[in-house]
Amino acid sequence: MHWLLSGPLSIEKLTVNITGLPASLQNKKLVQLSDFHYDGLRLSEDMLEKAIAVTNEAEPDLILLTGDYVTDDSTPIHQLILRLKHLQSRSGIYAVLGNHDIHYKHGKAEVTDALTSIGIHVLWNEIAYPLGKELPLVGLADYWSREFHPVPVMNQLNPNTPCIVLSHNPDSAEILQTWRVDLQLSGHTHGGQIVIPGIGPAIFIYEKLAEKIPRKVRRRFPFLDINVSVVKHWEWAQGFHQLGKNQLYVNRGLGTYLPGRLFCPPEVTIITLQGE
Repeated sequence: MHWLLSGPLSIEKLTVNITGLPASLQNKKLVQLSDFHYDGLRLSEDMLEKAIAVTNEAEPDLILLTGDYVTDDSTPIHQLILRLKHLQSRSGIYAVLGNHDIHYKHGKAEVTDALTSIGIHVLWNEIAYPLGKELPLVGLADYWSREFHPVPVMNQLNPNTPCIVLSHNPDSAEILQTWRVDLQLSGHTHGGQIVIPGIGPAIFIYEKLAEKIPRKVRRRFPFLDINVSVVKHWEWAQGFHQLGKNQLYVNRGLGTYLPGRLFCPPEVTIITLQGE
């Protein structure tokens, strides 16, 4: 995809404060990548190459991938892993799947097996400890899948211990407020792709306007009858959000759908952990 349709790559840097973070994990650096949609159309090789280079230059302690590696057909994953195998991290690479990765019957297995073949740990309702027992990493099934059941997973955690959760769809943050989540990393929204400065994603604005137009009228005009049910909480479309005691960060992703991005560039997120 031409850069005019997606915009140049943005490097977002933030510091996340975590109560009770052990001194040994102070200033640990995480890099989040999301929503590749690698299918020969929605992500250019140049953009992907830059994202990998930026990630490695950050010298991360941990790389976290939050889903949608492909769009619908899962076969491009075999080409994508030839690029992703160049990612470098001190404590490994961990990933969850998105709704597009499980679009077809065998998609989940194909994407999981491909990522696993290059040493990426795919978590599906699982807990891992890449940074030690003092900071569990939870990877949940996709929110739209039949296997999104956070209760038995989250109930395994000690509420006195900080944790990080990977969940592709940020809407899951509403449910996860039942538990302690010091940092949830999500993607899925592409930031809204087209953003009106000072107002928010254009899709969200359209959704509110469409609600005021009778359904029978919208059906007569295809351009008005667009399905925009990507998320419920468009207010969480991108960036950092404080949800009670929990914290959520939503990555805008790398891939781009038509008609493109406006004031919403693709991103690589570099996160530094600090105790408080």
